[in-house]
Amino acid sequence: MNELLAALVRTAGADHVLTAPEDMAPFLTDWRGRYHGAALAVVKPSTTAQVAEVVSACAQAGVPIVPQGGNTGLCGGATPLADGRAVVLGLSRLDRIRALDADNDTLCVDAGCTLAAVQQAAAAAGRLFPLALASEGSCLIGGNLSTNAGGVQVLRYGNARELVLGLEVVLPDGRVWNGLRGLRKDNTGYDLKQLFIGAEGTLGVITAAVLKLFPAIRSRATAWVAVPDPRAAVRLLGLLRGDCGERVSAFEIVGRSALELVLKHIPSARNPFSQPARWAVLVELSDAAADIGLETMLQDVLSLAAEQGLVEDAVIAASLAQAQALWTLRESISEAQRIEGLSIKHDIAVPVSRIPEFLERAGAALRAVWPGVRIVAFGHIGDGNLHFNLSRPAAEDNAVFIERTPEANRIVHDLVATLGGSISAEHGLGQLKRDEILRYKSVVELDMMRAIKQAFDPRGLMNPGKLLDTERPGAGTDPDAWMT
Repeated sequence: MNELLAALVRTAGADHVLTAPEDMAPFLTDWRGRYHGAALAVVKPSTTAQVAEVVSACAQAGVPIVPQGGNTGLCGGATPLADGRAVVLGLSRLDRIRALDADNDTLCVDAGCTLAAVQQAAAAAGRLFPLALASEGSCLIGGNLSTNAGGVQVLRYGNARELVLGLEVVLPDGRVWNGLRGLRKDNTGYDLKQLFIGAEGTLGVITAAVLKLFPAIRSRATAWVAVPDPRAAVRLLGLLRGDCGERVSAFEIVGRSALELVLKHIPSARNPFSQPARWAVLVELSDAAADIGLETMLQDVLSLAAEQGLVEDAVIAASLAQAQALWTLRESISEAQRIEGLSIKHDIAVPVSRIPEFLERAGAALRAVWPGVRIVAFGHIGDGNLHFNLSRPAAEDNAVFIERTPEANRIVHDLVATLGGSISAEHGLGQLKRDEILRYKSVVELDMMRAIKQAFDPRGLMNPGKLLDTERPGAGTDPDAWMT
Protein backbone atom coordinates (compact mmCIF):
# COMPACT_ATOMS: atom_id res chain seq x y z
CA MET A 1 0.00 0.00 0.00
CA ASN A 2 2.90 2.37 0.63
CA GLU A 3 4.10 1.71 -2.91
CA LEU A 4 0.63 2.41 -4.26
CA LEU A 5 0.31 5.68 -2.33
CA ALA A 6 3.73 6.76 -3.57
CA ALA A 7 2.63 6.05 -7.13
CA LEU A 8 -0.54 8.07 -6.65
CA VAL A 9 1.47 11.01 -5.31
CA ARG A 10 3.82 10.85 -8.30
CA THR A 11 0.82 10.93 -10.61
CA ALA A 12 -1.48 13.53 -9.06
CA GLY A 13 0.82 15.43 -6.71
CA ALA A 14 0.97 15.32 -2.92
CA ASP A 15 -1.68 18.04 -2.54
CA HIS A 16 -4.18 15.91 -4.42
CA VAL A 17 -3.75 12.61 -2.60
CA LEU A 18 -5.67 12.78 0.65
CA THR A 19 -5.09 10.26 3.43
CA ALA A 20 -5.88 12.16 6.65
CA PRO A 21 -9.32 11.21 8.02
CA GLU A 22 -10.46 14.82 8.29
CA ASP A 23 -9.47 15.51 4.67
CA MET A 24 -11.16 12.39 3.32
CA ALA A 25 -14.35 12.77 5.38
CA PRO A 26 -16.39 14.77 2.79
CA PHE A 27 -15.75 12.05 0.20
CA LEU A 28 -16.80 9.14 2.42
CA THR A 29 -20.42 10.07 3.10
CA ASP A 30 -23.24 10.37 0.59
CA TRP A 31 -25.36 13.52 0.18
CA ARG A 32 -28.23 12.12 2.21
CA GLY A 33 -25.95 10.97 5.04
CA ARG A 34 -27.25 7.42 4.69
CA TYR A 35 -23.97 5.72 3.75
CA HIS A 36 -20.60 6.10 5.45
CA GLY A 37 -17.54 4.39 4.03
CA ALA A 38 -13.79 4.26 4.43
CA ALA A 39 -10.90 4.47 1.98
CA LEU A 40 -7.15 4.07 1.68
CA ALA A 41 -6.96 7.47 0.03
CA VAL A 42 -8.81 10.03 -2.05
CA VAL A 43 -6.92 10.93 -5.22
CA LYS A 44 -7.86 13.84 -7.47
CA PRO A 45 -6.20 13.66 -10.90
CA SER A 46 -6.51 16.53 -13.37
CA THR A 47 -6.23 14.83 -16.78
CA THR A 48 -7.34 11.65 -18.49
CA ALA A 49 -3.72 10.50 -18.56
CA GLN A 50 -3.50 10.87 -14.79
CA VAL A 51 -6.78 8.98 -14.34
CA ALA A 52 -5.36 6.17 -16.46
CA GLU A 53 -2.18 6.07 -14.37
CA VAL A 54 -4.20 5.97 -11.13
CA VAL A 55 -6.46 3.18 -12.40
CA SER A 56 -3.47 1.21 -13.72
CA ALA A 57 -1.62 1.52 -10.41
CA CYS A 58 -4.68 0.39 -8.45
CA ALA A 59 -5.25 -2.50 -10.84
CA GLN A 60 -1.67 -3.68 -10.42
CA ALA A 61 -2.06 -3.51 -6.65
CA GLY A 62 -5.47 -5.21 -6.70
CA VAL A 63 -7.08 -2.19 -5.02
CA PRO A 64 -10.71 -1.28 -5.78
CA ILE A 65 -11.56 2.13 -7.26
CA VAL A 66 -14.65 4.22 -6.48
CA PRO A 67 -15.21 7.00 -9.05
CA GLN A 68 -16.86 10.06 -7.55
CA GLY A 69 -18.22 13.18 -9.22
CA GLY A 70 -20.07 15.87 -7.27
CA ASN A 71 -21.21 13.36 -4.63
CA THR A 72 -24.84 14.39 -5.09
CA GLY A 73 -26.23 10.90 -5.72
CA LEU A 74 -29.14 9.55 -3.70
CA CYS A 75 -28.40 5.80 -3.70
CA GLY A 76 -24.88 5.57 -2.27
CA GLY A 77 -23.37 4.78 -5.65
CA ALA A 78 -20.30 7.00 -5.16
CA THR A 79 -19.63 6.14 -1.52
CA PRO A 80 -16.94 3.52 -0.79
CA LEU A 81 -17.77 0.46 1.27
CA ALA A 82 -16.87 0.35 4.95
CA ASP A 83 -14.01 -2.13 4.51
CA GLY A 84 -11.57 0.70 3.70
CA ARG A 85 -9.90 -1.20 0.84
CA ALA A 86 -10.74 1.24 -1.96
CA VAL A 87 -9.25 4.38 -3.41
CA VAL A 88 -11.79 7.11 -4.09
CA LEU A 89 -11.17 8.73 -7.48
CA GLY A 90 -12.40 12.33 -7.30
CA LEU A 91 -12.97 13.79 -10.76
CA SER A 92 -13.67 17.44 -9.98
CA ARG A 93 -10.31 18.63 -11.36
CA LEU A 94 -11.15 17.32 -14.83
CA ASP A 95 -13.04 20.52 -15.60
CA ARG A 96 -12.07 21.64 -19.11
CA ILE A 97 -14.47 22.64 -21.83
CA ARG A 98 -12.54 20.93 -24.62
CA ALA A 99 -14.29 22.01 -27.83
CA LEU A 100 -17.54 23.44 -29.13
CA ASP A 101 -18.61 22.71 -32.71
CA ALA A 102 -21.47 25.11 -33.43
CA ASP A 103 -22.12 23.77 -36.92
CA ASN A 104 -22.33 20.21 -35.59
CA ASP A 105 -24.24 21.30 -32.47
CA THR A 106 -21.87 19.42 -30.17
CA LEU A 107 -19.86 20.23 -27.08
CA CYS A 108 -16.90 18.17 -25.85
CA VAL A 109 -16.28 18.46 -22.10
CA ASP A 110 -14.28 16.83 -19.33
CA ALA A 111 -16.27 14.65 -16.94
CA GLY A 112 -15.49 16.93 -13.99
CA CYS A 113 -17.35 19.96 -15.37
CA THR A 114 -20.40 20.86 -13.35
CA LEU A 115 -23.68 20.54 -15.17
CA ALA A 116 -24.14 24.30 -14.75
CA ALA A 117 -20.78 24.95 -16.45
CA VAL A 118 -21.83 22.77 -19.39
CA GLN A 119 -25.13 24.64 -19.66
CA GLN A 120 -23.29 27.98 -19.55
CA ALA A 121 -20.79 26.94 -22.24
CA ALA A 122 -23.68 25.98 -24.50
CA ALA A 123 -25.52 29.23 -23.77
CA ALA A 124 -22.43 31.30 -24.58
CA ALA A 125 -22.57 29.83 -28.09
CA GLY A 126 -26.29 30.50 -28.45
CA ARG A 127 -27.18 26.86 -27.82
CA LEU A 128 -28.97 24.79 -25.19
CA PHE A 129 -27.78 21.73 -23.31
CA PRO A 130 -31.14 20.63 -21.91
CA LEU A 131 -30.23 18.34 -19.00
CA ALA A 132 -31.56 20.21 -15.96
CA LEU A 133 -31.43 19.14 -12.30
CA ALA A 134 -31.86 20.90 -8.98
CA SER A 135 -28.23 20.02 -8.13
CA GLU A 136 -26.80 21.38 -11.41
CA GLY A 137 -24.45 23.78 -9.62
CA SER A 138 -22.63 20.93 -7.86
CA CYS A 139 -23.27 17.68 -9.77
CA LEU A 140 -20.66 16.77 -12.40
CA ILE A 141 -21.46 15.73 -15.95
CA GLY A 142 -19.53 12.46 -15.58
CA GLY A 143 -21.77 11.48 -12.68
CA ASN A 144 -24.84 12.56 -14.63
CA LEU A 145 -23.87 10.20 -17.43
CA SER A 146 -22.82 7.38 -15.12
CA THR A 147 -26.28 7.41 -13.55
CA ASN A 148 -28.18 8.25 -16.74
CA ALA A 149 -29.65 11.32 -15.05
CA GLY A 150 -33.15 12.46 -15.93
CA GLY A 151 -34.36 15.81 -14.67
CA VAL A 152 -37.21 18.09 -15.58
CA GLN A 153 -36.89 18.18 -19.39
CA VAL A 154 -36.81 14.46 -20.20
CA LEU A 155 -40.30 14.84 -21.65
CA ARG A 156 -38.89 16.84 -24.56
CA TYR A 157 -35.19 15.98 -24.79
CA GLY A 158 -34.78 12.55 -23.20
CA ASN A 159 -32.52 11.16 -20.47
CA ALA A 160 -28.77 11.69 -20.33
CA ARG A 161 -28.06 8.71 -22.59
CA GLU A 162 -30.04 10.40 -25.36
CA LEU A 163 -27.88 13.54 -25.11
CA VAL A 164 -24.50 11.86 -25.69
CA LEU A 165 -22.77 11.16 -29.01
CA GLY A 166 -19.35 10.03 -27.77
CA LEU A 167 -17.37 9.14 -24.66
CA GLU A 168 -13.81 8.83 -23.47
CA VAL A 169 -13.43 6.11 -20.84
CA VAL A 170 -10.57 4.74 -18.75
CA LEU A 171 -11.06 0.98 -18.61
CA PRO A 172 -10.43 -1.13 -15.47
CA ASP A 173 -6.92 -2.08 -16.62
CA GLY A 174 -5.92 1.54 -17.22
CA ARG A 175 -6.32 1.57 -20.98
CA VAL A 176 -8.12 4.59 -22.50
CA TRP A 177 -10.94 4.14 -24.99
CA ASN A 178 -11.29 7.27 -27.12
CA GLY A 179 -14.83 7.21 -28.45
CA LEU A 180 -15.20 11.00 -28.67
CA ARG A 181 -16.98 10.98 -32.01
CA GLY A 182 -19.57 13.65 -32.72
CA LEU A 183 -21.54 11.46 -35.10
CA ARG A 184 -25.28 11.01 -35.23
CA LYS A 185 -24.85 8.02 -37.54
CA ASP A 186 -22.20 5.38 -36.83
CA ASN A 187 -23.40 1.90 -37.70
CA THR A 188 -20.12 0.04 -37.15
CA GLY A 189 -21.05 -2.47 -34.50
CA TYR A 190 -21.93 -2.30 -30.82
CA ASP A 191 -22.75 1.15 -29.44
CA LEU A 192 -20.14 0.85 -26.72
CA LYS A 193 -20.78 4.23 -25.12
CA GLN A 194 -24.21 3.09 -23.98
CA LEU A 195 -22.64 0.39 -21.81
CA PHE A 196 -20.98 3.04 -19.64
CA ILE A 197 -23.97 5.39 -19.42
CA GLY A 198 -25.97 4.29 -16.39
CA ALA A 199 -23.30 1.79 -15.31
CA GLU A 200 -22.44 3.82 -12.16
CA GLY A 201 -18.70 3.46 -12.67
CA THR A 202 -18.75 -0.33 -12.49
CA LEU A 203 -17.30 -0.86 -15.99
CA GLY A 204 -14.88 2.06 -16.28
CA VAL A 205 -14.36 5.76 -15.56
CA ILE A 206 -15.96 8.29 -17.92
CA THR A 207 -13.43 11.10 -18.39
CA ALA A 208 -14.96 13.12 -21.23
CA ALA A 209 -18.05 13.27 -23.42
CA VAL A 210 -19.34 14.73 -26.66
CA LEU A 211 -22.79 16.14 -25.91
CA LYS A 212 -25.66 17.13 -28.17
CA LEU A 213 -26.68 20.78 -28.29
CA PHE A 214 -30.01 22.27 -29.28
CA PRO A 215 -31.26 25.71 -30.35
CA ALA A 216 -31.35 28.22 -27.51
CA ILE A 217 -34.75 28.88 -25.97
CA ARG A 218 -36.01 32.41 -26.67
CA SER A 219 -39.55 32.25 -25.33
CA ARG A 220 -41.18 30.43 -22.42
CA ALA A 221 -44.52 30.22 -20.71
CA THR A 222 -44.73 28.78 -17.21
CA ALA A 223 -47.82 28.00 -15.16
CA TRP A 224 -48.73 26.51 -11.78
CA VAL A 225 -51.97 24.60 -12.25
CA ALA A 226 -54.29 23.10 -9.65
CA VAL A 227 -55.86 19.84 -10.83
CA PRO A 228 -58.44 17.69 -9.05
CA ASP A 229 -56.43 14.47 -9.25
CA PRO A 230 -53.63 12.70 -11.15
CA ARG A 231 -56.07 11.40 -13.77
CA ALA A 232 -56.92 14.97 -14.67
CA ALA A 233 -53.20 15.75 -14.82
CA VAL A 234 -52.59 12.96 -17.34
CA ARG A 235 -55.48 14.13 -19.48
CA LEU A 236 -54.19 17.72 -19.29
CA LEU A 237 -50.82 16.50 -20.54
CA GLY A 238 -52.55 14.92 -23.52
CA LEU A 239 -54.32 18.18 -24.34
CA LEU A 240 -51.12 20.17 -24.09
CA ARG A 241 -49.13 17.80 -26.29
CA GLY A 242 -51.94 17.65 -28.81
CA ASP A 243 -52.17 21.45 -29.13
CA CYS A 244 -48.57 22.50 -28.40
CA GLY A 245 -46.54 19.52 -29.59
CA GLU A 246 -42.84 19.50 -28.74
CA ARG A 247 -43.13 22.91 -27.09
CA VAL A 248 -44.19 21.07 -23.89
CA SER A 249 -40.76 20.92 -22.25
CA ALA A 250 -41.75 20.22 -18.63
CA PHE A 251 -44.77 18.77 -16.88
CA GLU A 252 -44.19 18.21 -13.16
CA ILE A 253 -46.73 17.02 -10.62
CA VAL A 254 -46.59 18.11 -6.95
CA GLY A 255 -48.79 16.64 -4.24
CA ARG A 256 -50.02 18.75 -1.34
CA SER A 257 -47.71 17.14 1.23
CA ALA A 258 -44.67 17.99 -0.90
CA LEU A 259 -45.71 21.61 -1.31
CA GLU A 260 -46.49 21.98 2.40
CA LEU A 261 -42.94 20.87 3.29
CA VAL A 262 -41.48 23.44 0.90
CA LEU A 263 -43.63 26.22 2.34
CA LYS A 264 -42.60 25.13 5.85
CA HIS A 265 -38.83 24.93 5.33
CA ILE A 266 -37.88 27.18 2.37
CA PRO A 267 -38.12 30.87 3.40
CA SER A 268 -38.37 32.21 -0.16
CA ALA A 269 -41.22 29.88 -1.15
CA ARG A 270 -44.65 31.39 -1.70
CA ASN A 271 -47.87 29.52 -2.46
CA PRO A 272 -49.39 30.73 -5.76
CA PHE A 273 -52.89 30.07 -4.38
CA SER A 274 -54.54 30.94 -1.08
CA GLN A 275 -54.42 27.27 -0.05
CA PRO A 276 -52.17 24.43 -1.27
CA ALA A 277 -53.98 22.46 -3.94
CA ARG A 278 -54.36 18.75 -3.35
CA TRP A 279 -52.51 18.24 -6.63
CA ALA A 280 -50.67 20.81 -8.72
CA VAL A 281 -48.84 20.64 -12.01
CA LEU A 282 -45.95 22.86 -13.09
CA VAL A 283 -46.18 23.29 -16.86
CA GLU A 284 -43.63 24.92 -19.12
CA LEU A 285 -43.79 25.58 -22.85
CA SER A 286 -40.68 26.75 -24.67
CA ASP A 287 -39.58 27.56 -28.19
CA ALA A 288 -36.50 28.70 -30.08
CA ALA A 289 -38.53 31.45 -31.72
CA ALA A 290 -39.22 34.70 -29.89
CA ASP A 291 -42.59 36.34 -29.37
CA ILE A 292 -44.78 33.56 -30.74
CA GLY A 293 -47.49 33.91 -28.11
CA LEU A 294 -46.74 30.95 -25.87
CA GLU A 295 -48.63 32.52 -22.96
CA THR A 296 -51.75 32.82 -25.09
CA MET A 297 -51.32 29.28 -26.33
CA LEU A 298 -50.98 27.99 -22.77
CA GLN A 299 -53.93 30.04 -21.55
CA ASP A 300 -56.14 28.69 -24.32
CA VAL A 301 -55.33 25.07 -23.46
CA LEU A 302 -55.86 25.67 -19.75
CA SER A 303 -59.21 27.34 -20.45
CA LEU A 304 -60.31 24.34 -22.51
CA ALA A 305 -59.12 22.00 -19.76
CA ALA A 306 -61.04 23.99 -17.15
CA GLU A 307 -64.22 23.59 -19.21
CA GLN A 308 -63.63 19.83 -19.13
CA GLY A 309 -63.16 19.82 -15.36
CA LEU A 310 -59.43 19.10 -15.58
CA VAL A 311 -58.20 22.40 -14.09
CA GLU A 312 -59.39 24.01 -10.86
CA ASP A 313 -57.15 27.09 -10.89
CA ALA A 314 -54.02 28.32 -12.64
CA VAL A 315 -51.39 31.02 -12.44
CA ILE A 316 -49.32 31.88 -15.52
CA ALA A 317 -46.02 33.59 -14.74
CA ALA A 318 -45.95 37.18 -16.00
CA SER A 319 -42.17 37.56 -15.71
CA LEU A 320 -38.96 35.59 -15.49
CA ALA A 321 -38.86 36.21 -11.74
CA GLN A 322 -42.35 34.77 -11.32
CA ALA A 323 -41.41 31.74 -13.40
CA GLN A 324 -38.33 31.19 -11.25
CA ALA A 325 -40.48 31.45 -8.12
CA LEU A 326 -42.73 28.68 -9.43
CA TRP A 327 -39.73 26.52 -10.25
CA THR A 328 -38.39 27.10 -6.73
CA LEU A 329 -41.48 25.39 -5.36
CA ARG A 330 -40.73 22.30 -7.41
CA GLU A 331 -36.95 22.19 -7.11
CA SER A 332 -36.89 22.76 -3.34
CA ILE A 333 -38.84 19.63 -2.45
CA SER A 334 -35.82 17.39 -1.90
CA GLU A 335 -34.09 19.99 0.28
CA ALA A 336 -37.27 20.55 2.30
CA GLN A 337 -37.56 16.82 2.88
CA ARG A 338 -33.97 16.61 4.00
CA ILE A 339 -34.62 19.36 6.56
CA GLU A 340 -37.79 17.64 7.76
CA GLY A 341 -35.99 14.36 8.44
CA LEU A 342 -35.60 10.83 7.16
CA SER A 343 -38.10 9.30 4.79
CA ILE A 344 -38.45 6.08 2.83
CA LYS A 345 -37.70 7.22 -0.71
CA HIS A 346 -38.81 5.66 -3.97
CA ASP A 347 -37.79 6.71 -7.48
CA ILE A 348 -40.17 4.74 -9.65
CA ALA A 349 -41.35 4.73 -13.25
CA VAL A 350 -44.54 3.34 -14.73
CA PRO A 351 -46.26 4.08 -18.04
CA VAL A 352 -47.75 7.57 -17.92
CA SER A 353 -51.22 6.10 -18.37
CA ARG A 354 -50.83 4.06 -15.17
CA ILE A 355 -49.59 6.78 -12.83
CA PRO A 356 -53.09 7.48 -11.42
CA GLU A 357 -53.59 3.78 -10.76
CA PHE A 358 -50.22 3.52 -9.04
CA LEU A 359 -50.95 6.48 -6.76
CA GLU A 360 -54.41 5.17 -5.84
CA ARG A 361 -53.35 1.58 -5.19
CA ALA A 362 -50.07 2.38 -3.45
CA GLY A 363 -51.72 4.96 -1.21
CA ALA A 364 -54.50 2.57 -0.21
CA ALA A 365 -52.10 -0.32 0.46
CA LEU A 366 -49.75 1.76 2.59
CA ARG A 367 -52.51 3.41 4.62
CA ALA A 368 -54.00 0.00 5.33
CA VAL A 369 -50.77 -0.93 7.11
CA TRP A 370 -49.83 2.51 8.47
CA PRO A 371 -52.87 4.76 8.93
CA GLY A 372 -51.82 8.39 8.78
CA VAL A 373 -48.62 7.74 6.80
CA ARG A 374 -47.41 10.90 5.06
CA ILE A 375 -47.01 10.36 1.33
CA VAL A 376 -44.88 12.94 -0.47
CA ALA A 377 -45.46 12.35 -4.17
CA PHE A 378 -43.98 14.56 -6.86
CA GLY A 379 -41.95 14.37 -10.02
CA HIS A 380 -41.82 14.03 -13.75
CA ILE A 381 -45.32 12.81 -14.54
CA GLY A 382 -44.77 13.70 -18.19
CA ASP A 383 -42.32 10.82 -18.59
CA GLY A 384 -43.82 8.48 -16.00
CA ASN A 385 -41.25 9.07 -13.23
CA LEU A 386 -42.53 9.71 -9.69
CA HIS A 387 -40.64 10.36 -6.48
CA PHE A 388 -42.81 8.64 -3.90
CA ASN A 389 -41.54 9.19 -0.37
CA LEU A 390 -42.99 8.05 2.93
CA SER A 391 -42.68 9.24 6.53
CA ARG A 392 -44.57 9.87 9.76
CA PRO A 393 -45.00 13.51 10.84
CA ALA A 394 -43.94 12.90 14.46
CA ALA A 395 -40.21 12.29 14.88
CA GLU A 396 -40.59 9.45 17.39
CA ASP A 397 -43.14 7.67 15.18
CA ASN A 398 -40.98 8.23 12.12
CA ALA A 399 -37.94 6.55 13.68
CA VAL A 400 -39.98 3.38 14.21
CA PHE A 401 -41.48 3.66 10.73
CA ILE A 402 -38.08 3.95 9.01
CA GLU A 403 -37.09 0.61 10.55
CA ARG A 404 -39.87 -0.98 8.50
CA THR A 405 -38.42 0.20 5.20
CA PRO A 406 -38.30 -3.31 3.67
CA GLU A 407 -42.05 -3.73 4.22
CA ALA A 408 -42.83 -0.40 2.58
CA ASN A 409 -40.47 -1.15 -0.29
CA ARG A 410 -42.15 -4.49 -0.90
CA ILE A 411 -45.59 -2.86 -1.18
CA VAL A 412 -44.40 -0.10 -3.50
CA HIS A 413 -41.99 -2.08 -5.64
CA ASP A 414 -44.25 -5.09 -6.11
CA LEU A 415 -47.00 -2.78 -7.34
CA VAL A 416 -44.57 -1.04 -9.68
CA ALA A 417 -43.58 -4.41 -11.14
CA THR A 418 -47.23 -5.39 -11.55
CA LEU A 419 -47.82 -2.20 -13.55
CA GLY A 420 -44.85 -2.88 -15.85
CA GLY A 421 -42.60 -0.29 -14.24
CA SER A 422 -39.10 0.16 -12.83
CA ILE A 423 -37.98 0.58 -9.21
CA SER A 424 -35.28 3.04 -10.29
CA ALA A 425 -36.20 5.65 -12.86
CA GLU A 426 -33.31 8.11 -12.68
CA HIS A 427 -31.31 7.77 -9.47
CA GLY A 428 -29.67 4.43 -10.22
CA LEU A 429 -29.23 1.40 -7.98
CA GLY A 430 -26.02 2.18 -6.07
CA GLN A 431 -25.93 0.40 -2.72
CA LEU A 432 -29.54 1.23 -1.93
CA LYS A 433 -31.23 -1.04 -4.48
CA ARG A 434 -28.46 -3.44 -5.41
CA ASP A 435 -30.09 -6.34 -3.59
CA GLU A 436 -33.67 -5.19 -4.18
CA ILE A 437 -33.28 -5.42 -7.95
CA LEU A 438 -32.72 -9.18 -7.71
CA ARG A 439 -36.43 -9.59 -7.06
CA TYR A 440 -37.50 -7.69 -10.16
CA LYS A 441 -35.02 -8.46 -12.94
CA SER A 442 -35.25 -11.75 -14.74
CA VAL A 443 -32.54 -14.39 -14.55
CA VAL A 444 -31.74 -13.67 -18.21
CA GLU A 445 -31.25 -9.94 -17.56
CA LEU A 446 -29.05 -10.56 -14.53
CA ASP A 447 -26.95 -13.10 -16.39
CA MET A 448 -26.39 -10.66 -19.27
CA MET A 449 -25.40 -7.90 -16.85
CA ARG A 450 -22.97 -10.19 -15.03
CA ALA A 451 -21.46 -11.29 -18.33
CA ILE A 452 -20.80 -7.66 -19.29
CA LYS A 453 -19.28 -6.95 -15.89
CA GLN A 454 -17.06 -10.03 -16.16
CA ALA A 455 -15.89 -9.03 -19.65
CA PHE A 456 -14.86 -5.52 -18.61
CA ASP A 457 -13.87 -5.98 -14.97
CA PRO A 458 -13.15 -9.66 -14.22
CA ARG A 459 -11.44 -8.82 -10.92
CA GLY A 460 -14.37 -6.74 -9.67
CA LEU A 461 -12.26 -3.66 -8.86
CA MET A 462 -14.50 -0.98 -10.36
CA ASN A 463 -16.89 0.46 -7.77
CA PRO A 464 -17.49 -2.83 -5.94
CA GLY A 465 -20.73 -3.39 -4.08
CA LYS A 466 -22.75 -1.10 -6.37
CA LEU A 467 -25.48 -1.75 -8.92
CA LEU A 468 -24.84 -5.50 -9.32
CA ASP A 469 -23.83 -8.08 -6.73
CA THR A 470 -21.58 -10.51 -8.59
CA GLU A 471 -20.50 -12.45 -5.52
CA ARG A 472 -23.78 -13.33 -3.76
CA PRO A 473 -24.32 -17.13 -3.80
CA GLY A 474 -27.38 -18.06 -5.81
CA ALA A 475 -27.98 -14.56 -7.14
CA GLY A 476 -29.31 -14.66 -10.66
CA THR A 477 -30.80 -18.15 -10.27
CA ASP A 478 -33.54 -17.47 -7.74
CA PRO A 479 -35.35 -14.11 -7.61
CA ASP A 480 -35.88 -14.54 -3.86
CA ALA A 481 -32.29 -15.61 -3.09
CA TRP A 482 -31.45 -12.19 -1.65
CA MET A 483 -34.03 -12.72 1.11
CA THR A 484 -32.51 -15.89 2.58
